[in-house]
Amino acid sequence: MTSKTNIISENPESENPEEEKLFTSLRAYSWSEFRGQENVKTALQIAITAATERKEAIEHILLYGPPGLGKTTLAHIVSREMGANIRITSGPALVRSGDLASILTNLEKGDILFIDEIHRLHKAVEETMYSAMEDFALDIILGKGPSARTLRLDLPPFTIIGATTRAGLLSAPLRDRFGVVHRLNFYSPKELETIILNGANKLKVTIDKESIKEISLRARGTPRIALKLLKRVRDYAQVKREGKIDLSATQAALLLLEIDEKGLDPLDIRFIKAIIQKHSGGPVGIETIASTISEDTETIEDIVEPYLLQIGFLKRTSRGRVATQAAYAHINVKIPPQPPKY
Repeated sequence: MTSKTNIISENPESENPEEEKLFTSLRAYSWSEFRGQENVKTALQIAITAATERKEAIEHILLYGPPGLGKTTLAHIVSREMGANIRITSGPALVRSGDLASILTNLEKGDILFIDEIHRLHKAVEETMYSAMEDFALDIILGKGPSARTLRLDLPPFTIIGATTRAGLLSAPLRDRFGVVHRLNFYSPKELETIILNGANKLKVTIDKESIKEISLRARGTPRIALKLLKRVRDYAQVKREGKIDLSATQAALLLLEIDEKGLDPLDIRFIKAIIQKHSGGPVGIETIASTISEDTETIEDIVEPYLLQIGFLKRTSRGRVATQAAYAHINVKIPPQPPKY
């Protein structure tokens, strides 16, 4: 079942216009356009078909994994497949339980509420969600002290789709109320090549196979980064190469952006060098590294570390972060001699 859906944003802190335009124009709009995450796609399609046949709202869905892998895109596709309206908000935007109540009481049967960064929900808001998710009811406390009483408002069946980069920060009561839970993984270069080609077609630009491969290898296994790099390469080719995107233009653009052959950017390099050159390769705690490179720990844990762990440049130990031999080789630093083991 598919139909055109209404998209309503409840988040006052919208992304910058360029980012919003990028992912609105290049986002996959159907299962056939969405590449990668095959197991997740299949499981969601089964859940949608079963819910549609029973004429029920699909169970609450939790999608987690590193940023840029398609959690928001999947939420939009689910809403289209269910023929439902989707309302969009984020955990930090829901400050009071009344903020959530105002959204929930305006939902219609089968509607979807997408909550990005759901791990950042305020405790009072999270507790309000429990009865809403489980019983489709909203408990409102009227008055204070001994005279306080609870008013229960029935809600139409709806679906919450939560997205998070840090599933471990979700409380057990909240996590247990999601009937469908999926982790999104990094994409292979081949999957990214298809995404880049589809993006180029939507942007109406011509790009050769070598350039597509080059971008895919430097996109850190992440569609969002692949599409960002595609747009930057397009801009460079437009200004410097008369619009022609070939391997030479692509490599020149990526060099200008300081994206190396492994997809590492200046922040990644600073992170690795801080461990190797200032902390003898580790182990070193995350707080110490954050202070060393003047970045917050959340940026490091959400954006930098997942990919470095994936490509084997970093190890997490009980004592802290440790740079691997591959990291030493990548930045061309000799591995220090190891103390003898007795």
